[in-house]
Amino acid sequence: MTLRADHVAGLAFVAFGVLILSLSGDLPTGQLSMPGSGFMPKIVAVLLILLGAALALRGKESGPMSELGWSDAKHAVLVVAITAAGIALYTELGFIITLIGMTGALLVIVERRNPLRALAYSAAVVLTTYLAFEYLLKTPLPLGPLGF
Repeated sequence: MTLRADHVAGLAFVAFGVLILSLSGDLPTGQLSMPGSGFMPKIVAVLLILLGAALALRGKESGPMSELGWSDAKHAVLVVAITAAGIALYTELGFIITLIGMTGALLVIVERRNPLRALAYSAAVVLTTYLAFEYLLKTPLPLGPLGF
């Protein structure tokens, strides 16, 4: 059997879903009328497992792993590194500062966009998201050292 890209990706999604299930096992699921904090992670994990298995089972339709090019590896590493930095700084710097910085860095460093336009776009998206979560959904987000 030839190892194909979708076999590897599908099995990786299944493994990630199993990891999420094992890590969220202690969280209360609650009920459908009043879901607990473990409700969403468990739904996402089950969907990852099911869709990953479907992808792996249909893997024969994708190209062999040996034929894959790695020309986008630098791009992928940059995205992962910037996202990891955003995750690490999220609780320290707060939602607004971290997400504007992360989105701006992704646009400027990875996508090579104009820095001023990237900053304006990042600020608009993040502030709109902040207002939606804070006032419409009434979900508190982490505050930064400057109080926002």
